Order: sequence, then structure tokens, then C-alpha cells
Amino acid sequence: MNAMGQASELLAIREAVQTRLDQLLPAGGERDLVTAASREGALAPGKRIRPVLLMLIARDLGCDNPAVLDLACAVEMVHAASLALDDLPCMDNASLRRGRPTLHRQFGEDVAILAAIGLLSRAFGVIAAAPGLSDSARVEAVAQLSATVGLQGLVQGQFQDLRGGAAARGEDAIARTNELKTGVLFSATLQLAAIASDACAATRQSLAGFATELGHAFQLLDDLADGSADHGKDAHQDLGKSTLVALLGVEGVRQRLQAHLRTADDHLACACGQGVATRRFMRAWFDQQLGVAS
Repeated sequence: MNAMGQASELLAIREAVQTRLDQLLPAGGERDLVTAASREGALAPGKRIRPVLLMLIARDLGCDNPAVLDLACAVEMVHAASLALDDLPCMDNASLRRGRPTLHRQFGEDVAILAAIGLLSRAFGVIAAAPGLSDSARVEAVAQLSATVGLQGLVQGQFQDLRGGAAARGEDAIARTNELKTGVLFSATLQLAAIASDACAATRQSLAGFATELGHAFQLLDDLADGSADHGKDAHQDLGKSTLVALLGVEGVRQRLQAHLRTADDHLACACGQGVATRRFMRAWFDQQLGVAS
């Protein structure tokens, strides 16, 4: 597939996700600020990396299960909820997200928190009702996402970043926080695709390895872009934090990022060697983003 065909394919996926999110999060009444904030958090224009990945991986695994789109939307709801919480004054105190004022700046802290809770709840409801999944697959999918959000997942990653980020830390400690902040949701994204595809244990293990490496790469990319005003959120959010950029320098982090991408590609080839859509997408996306971050 040429570059134009790939761009058309990705646009179609993003439009399908946007349309389905709009259906799954219907507008409320004029005074229903929580619903309005939930829709703003989930429907605001974004990269949609996680739902795109889920749908491409499922396609590369030969899956045509109708549940895939709803699973992709559930992952995006969780991601949107995590961003709303991450941006709060008691967390990162951010003012911009995706080029727009953060939810608490638009609607107030109380509404932003309630909207995040609502999005998390809706995500689990969407999985529980996803068409095309067996009862056991739904249970497994809910358990997977629950563990991802929970005390040893995104919650723990956020806590470590808040309480330990300013302290001097070694590479391993920083990498562990990065895995919890970013890698676990990528892992859930890919495992949900595997569940919908009824993938074998070996494939799931390869996807887990891919997700871990991809999560590290994404977090390093985010760290590199911290000083930029062109990525839709506050610049210098990591100022004073113990990051790998502060520890290794920009060039060291770029080399580490490329190493993660090479290992991720190896895992992905093992998971779905015959499918090339995901590999093509990830290579092109990181090439583009690294050009921006440099």
C-alpha cells in the first residue's frame, strides 16, 4: 500500500472511532455539564493512537469481529479519563490538552473529576455489551482493563510520577514509572485486540512484549517533546522532574528510543508476521514525530 492509501486507511479508522464515540456518549441536556465535559474529553481531536493500534492489530491478526470498534472506543475513553485526571491542579496543573483548555479549565475541577469517573464507568459498560464477544471473552476483557486502570496500573504510575518524579532516581526506577504511566494502557489495547481475535498464547506474549517496548518509546518521545509548544499541551511540564532526558541527555534518549522501537518491531513481527499494517503505521508515525521532536 502506498502512502496515500495508508493515509486514507488511517483516516477511515479515525472517523469510524469518532463516529462511534459520538454514539456511545450521546449529548445530554443544556445543563448537563458532566456529559458535556465527558464528550469534550473523549471527542476532542486527537491522534487516536490506541484505538488505531487496536484496530490495525486486529486486522493484522485476521480478525473481523464487530466488537473491535467498541473495544477501541473503550480504550480511548479510559485514555481520555486518565488525561483529565492527569491535568488537574492537584496533579500536573496543566492548562492545555490537545490544543484546547483542559477540562478543569473549561468546566471546573469538580466536573472534570466526575467526567473522568463517568468515562471510566462507560468504558467498562461498552466492553460488557460489545457485540461479537462470548461471555468469557467479555469477562476477560473487563478484567484486563480493570487491572490496567487499577492500583498496580495507571493509578500507581501516576502516584509514582507525582511523588517520586522530583526525587533523584535511577534509570530502572524511571523506566518502571514510564511503564506504568504509558505501557500498561498499550498492553491492554493490544490484549483486547488479541481477545477479540481469539489469539493463541504465543501471540499474546509477543504482543505484550511489543506493548512494553512501545510504551517506553512513547514516553521517551513525550519527554523529548516537553519543551515544544507545538504538541498541543503545556511546554516544560517535566521541569524539575527526574526523567531519562535529564539523566541521559537528548541524544542518549533518542538512541534509547530507537532501541525500544527495534525491539518492539521484533515482537510485532513474531505476533503477526503476515500482517504489515501495524508495522507500517508505527514506523511512519514515529519517523514523523521524531522529526517534530528534534
